[in-house]
Amino acid sequence: MKPSITPTLQMDNGKVEIKLTNVGKRFNREWIFRNFNYSFNTSKKYAITGPNGSGKSTLLQVIAGATMHNEGIIDYTIDHQKIEPEQHFKLISIAAPYLELIEEMTAKEILFFQSSFKPLLQSVSIADILETVGLQTATNKQLRYFSSGMKQRLKLAQAFFSNTPILLLDEPTTNLDTDGIELYQTLLNNYTKNRLVIISSNVKQEYDFCDEVISIQAYK
Repeated sequence: MKPSITPTLQMDNGKVEIKLTNVGKRFNREWIFRNFNYSFNTSKKYAITGPNGSGKSTLLQVIAGATMHNEGIIDYTIDHQKIEPEQHFKLISIAAPYLELIEEMTAKEILFFQSSFKPLLQSVSIADILETVGLQTATNKQLRYFSSGMKQRLKLAQAFFSNTPILLLDEPTTNLDTDGIELYQTLLNNYTKNRLVIISSNVKQEYDFCDEVISIQAYK
């Protein structure tokens, strides 16, 4: 057995794989999904689709480690070397409508705060990031005064510009206008190279670039 490693957060690191074996999740006595067997790796980009309430967001949270599964095994590896569970968070960045932002912080402060425990890409500054996502004029504005679209832009910034090899996106264009959707497409084109990308969505324009589409309905 190969030894476990502590991941180094470099965008050119080796092959990342998330392998789910017979994974299932239930709430009370109701199974949301069951017998989910799949391997995700950096050679492809993936979409998880299904009707509202079908469990696709729950599966994404299970993959992220934010929600515990009730059965099965999830293994994270880099170049076939196992990553211990307490190290998984270093590999992952996620954007989702249900993730809360600290309302008392400004856009600049929240990115600086995040960088203290999850480094940002070295090639860009916080000012560059905020300009890229169209929030340069709101740099010092508290998030409580942000519109829902501005908050979504900031969530995308947190995810795309974190120095992580795994990018998880749940309904990524929620609350975005036409310009925001174009921004999302630009971020996909420019900041997903050599990353494992998994998108939970039933909006085709959010995932039409994906190599594989997985229906959560197949695991009921």
